[in-house]
Amino acid sequence: MRRQVSAYLQLDVTAPALLGLQVAVATRPAQERLTVCAGSELLPVREVGAPHRGRVHVVDAPVSQLVIDYSATVEGEVPVPDGGEHDRLLYMRPSRYCPSDKLLATASAEFGGIPGPAEIVTAVRDWVARRLSYVSGSSGPTDDAIDTLLLGQGVCRDYAHLVVALLRAQDVPARLAAVYAPGLDPMDFHAVVEAYVDGGWRLLDATGLASRPSMLRIATGRDASDTAFLSVHGGLANLTSVTVLAVVDDLPHDDGGGDVELT
Repeated sequence: MRRQVSAYLQLDVTAPALLGLQVAVATRPAQERLTVCAGSELLPVREVGAPHRGRVHVVDAPVSQLVIDYSATVEGEVPVPDGGEHDRLLYMRPSRYCPSDKLLATASAEFGGIPGPAEIVTAVRDWVARRLSYVSGSSGPTDDAIDTLLLGQGVCRDYAHLVVALLRAQDVPARLAAVYAPGLDPMDFHAVVEAYVDGGWRLLDATGLASRPSMLRIATGRDASDTAFLSVHGGLANLTSVTVLAVVDDLPHDDGGGDVELT
């Protein structure tokens, strides 16, 4: 499988800031380019390793109109190694956007009688898909899984947070992954879920908006606080434009069932 991805961001930096970018694919491909420009000046970029082979690119941004331009071509698949029992314990704990401890009663009422992890994973994905409506712009950046459940609508990260929180409430390890998703409409960065079932991490997407086998990992973590494509620290920056592209030579069919591993 050959995938081509790109991200083009424009920012208005009004006070010098430290920027953390998570737009690069998780495992460094042979063909990749990242530039950060303040006007005509090319800024230095530092790469910092992140969990699950992720990469954060750090930039000291001056007051400027900033342009971030990333592109990569990825051939084949590069699965991320299992992090062992530490990962499984970490991803059963509550987190900022996935307060699973506050959803114990809901999870027990809806999924308590289901016999095993594989069946629970399927039931949670289907329940969230039925319960929520995908509505662009319906949620805010601080909304967590409980806000999403009460609102009954959201975007991909909201779907993912609710799935993760309900799975953790049933003691199924679950984590959020930011991905490039060929075929996604409207095209953007996409958030999906990985759940630990039968000795491996199974890819879930309750939105059903993209083909899972074609997805390409960017960042992985407890929730969106670990996987945001842009973090601004110590200054002020306004994101004015985002353009994301992800294409594949032949888009695989995906009915949402079966085991798929995220590369």
